[in-house]
Amino acid sequence: MMGEQDKISPIGSNWEDVREELFPPEEIVESNLRVAITGELIKARQEKGLTQKQLEELSGVSQPVIARMERGNNPQLDTVLKVLAPLGKTLSVVPLP
Repeated sequence: MMGEQDKISPIGSNWEDVREELFPPEEIVESNLRVAITGELIKARQEKGLTQKQLEELSGVSQPVIARMERGNNPQLDTVLKVLAPLGKTLSVVPLP
């Protein structure tokens, strides 16, 4: 008898397979980068012990914009930089592996 984990979806066996079928490699890289940046923003804010409201006061970026950014919405680059500065962080451009 097949267990729930043994069932294969008609469109793929897992999300990675489906994603590779639906999206070109460039979009996957961009999505992964967006998720990584979002995760680092949240982690840096939490490590500083700041609320979104406190980060608003330090960065000049409104709390609702910070909340949207942390949910993965696509912020402007200047907005990201404004939020990163009081967290003691910046962005860096590096070669892809």
